[in-house]
Amino acid sequence: MSLSRSSLLGDLDVEVSLDAQIGASTWFGIGGRADILACPRTESALIELAVRCRDQGVPVRVLGGGANLLVDDGGVDGVVVQLNNEHFKTIRYTANGDITSARVGAGVNLFDLVQETKRRGLHGFEMMAGIPGTAGGGVRMNAGGAWGQLSDCLKTVSMVALDGTHHVFDAESLGFRYRGSDLPHGIITECTVSLQEDDPIKVSDRVKEIFQHKKSTQPMADHSAGCAFKNPVDPSTGRQMSAGALIDKAGLKGRSIGGATVSDQHANFIVTNTGASATDIRRLIDEVRDEVLSRMGVTLEPEVVIWKRSDQA
Repeated sequence: MSLSRSSLLGDLDVEVSLDAQIGASTWFGIGGRADILACPRTESALIELAVRCRDQGVPVRVLGGGANLLVDDGGVDGVVVQLNNEHFKTIRYTANGDITSARVGAGVNLFDLVQETKRRGLHGFEMMAGIPGTAGGGVRMNAGGAWGQLSDCLKTVSMVALDGTHHVFDAESLGFRYRGSDLPHGIITECTVSLQEDDPIKVSDRVKEIFQHKKSTQPMADHSAGCAFKNPVDPSTGRQMSAGALIDKAGLKGRSIGGATVSDQHANFIVTNTGASATDIRRLIDEVRDEVLSRMGVTLEPEVVIWKRSDQA
């Protein structure tokens, strides 16, 4: 598809990069480029951009912190939107008794938000310690782990639909579940979380405990996108199984293709080495999924989002 930069972006308050190397900015640190990377400076510019893309049939993808994303070596077409302007990185606190609501811009870094709530002695966000990405991406995938998920404290979600309309949803109406929800397609701009006042030392201790556990059990120093696969559900019991344990039992720790390797520290992490390509990771994901199905009788679903050229956004 031939894109006209002037007709899409010419008079909008948007920072534009052509042939942008977005793959290198993901947590894998590899992958292809975006034909157009657009960073709106205001919500009105974002709305108008969404309308123009819809009218011209241009696909839109949203790039958060690149924490669970793999960009194909061939890159992606259309417009990649990133809300990294300060307008989308604000946090506003409102106290009501011992409960504090925080309105969090979609571009806020989750690491920063954990540290900020810890400093303020606000309990309820500690479970996000050690989880990379942005608030918008965290809401979209309902990020979390053994200590809880973002929806545990989530109250509202604001988003711009791809037709340019603005919506605010009550989180309870969105069917949040493990790594998913009924949130419609669109661009999350803000969320509200509800936190409880607590002793800052206690909050800090909880954050430290969670982070230290993850540091000791996960390859946090390596290039990876976090868990490669979602934890599947055992159909006979309805209980969640550990994808990492299944991969480990299948004997796949250390399995490599090119520069991509199944971590020896945690089998549900695929890490990259010098010379790795996105194709290496995609092939290894496919191989692990096939081997686990063959040996363990369980189908694994990738948690990593893969962007490819000409795919539907």
